[in-house]
Amino acid sequence: MFNIIIFGPPGAGKGTQSAMLLEKYDLVHLSTGDVFRSNIKGETELGILAKSYIDRGELVPDEVTIAMVEDFLKTRTDANGFIFDGFPRTISQGEALAKILTQLGTNIHAVLALEVEENELVSRLLERGKVSGRTDDQSEDKIRNRFGEYNNKTEPLLAFYEDQNLLHRINGLGDIDHIFGALCEAVESVRG
Repeated sequence: MFNIIIFGPPGAGKGTQSAMLLEKYDLVHLSTGDVFRSNIKGETELGILAKSYIDRGELVPDEVTIAMVEDFLKTRTDANGFIFDGFPRTISQGEALAKILTQLGTNIHAVLALEVEENELVSRLLERGKVSGRTDDQSEDKIRNRFGEYNNKTEPLLAFYEDQNLLHRINGLGDIDHIFGALCEAVESVRG
């Protein structure tokens, strides 16, 4: 199993690049948003619990999120590997993911961090907001607040993975194919 975590602020191109990586390396996409929606829709015990927090406007606790991710991984042990998108978000989630993967006889092989200058991201998101109608992409203040939240949460995680020599910082500016090439180069450097 070959496992990748992809990080990047809103608008960095994670969705586009993840789709291309999934296809090239035949991996399974693990998005916590998708896992939450699936559990809530399926009315699983964890889904009902998560929904109770969400309905109160609270964050779903790490233990619930981790349990959902663990269930997802254990039902797909035949996968060639995973791309983790939106998980982990905290060091405790990163540590829990490492334990789960160890139990499954695998680990994280690469952490890919797409880096794009903030003003460029604001321009991208405002443009996306015009097309998509997403209200969170139509206000520069809201966009910059999201960056602040992203930076506060992910910087410690990036350092956590850098200390493990897993982090690959990728310039997220430029042509989509050029960025994809840089991501693949990073993946190939650890795949051997």
